[in-house]
Amino acid sequence: MLRNPIHLRLEKLESWQHVTFMACLCERMFPNYWAFCQQTGFADGMLYRRILDLVWETLVVKDAKVNFDSQLEKFEEAIPAAEEFDVYGVYPAIDSCVGLSELLHSRLSGDTLSHAVAVSEASITSVAMLEMTQAGREMSDDELKENPAVEEEWDIQWEIFRLLSACEERDLELIKGLRSDLREAPISNIGINFQQ
Repeated sequence: MLRNPIHLRLEKLESWQHVTFMACLCERMFPNYWAFCQQTGFADGMLYRRILDLVWETLVVKDAKVNFDSQLEKFEEAIPAAEEFDVYGVYPAIDSCVGLSELLHSRLSGDTLSHAVAVSEASITSVAMLEMTQAGREMSDDELKENPAVEEEWDIQWEIFRLLSACEERDLELIKGLRSDLREAPISNIGINFQQ
């Protein structure tokens, strides 16, 4: 599904940059999970937010200790199964869960590159699937590449990548800035608005 040069370029980044990149994309997918939970009563949509906050904390607080094993266990119980729901929202919700799971696995394994690529793919998948669903048909990769919503998603991923790749070393102000920018614009990658 939709390869992009960004996946190769991510190789140049260090692990803290990969983790920040993943956290940013999960921030943008969080409203999809939250809205699905609100709509169906499936789980506590804010569980996602709390776990993601712990990841951010490890990026900005020196020596922050988080048991990612137990967080992952808790989270895995809160991932919906597509066949159990008759609402479209289950698909972007699952993509957002894939994103956060990959992020948690990267914290456990220490291998961040492959997980960063997987989170990028989960986010673009949500966008592409919605576009095809709304169009009522499959689209080729070439068509999707020229789709404005897909283009916008790649643009945002590149923008986050560029901000991170410009850093020589871990930049706490940049990390905090990205986190607050993404929270203050609570619109997901597929246009779902998160309202507390």
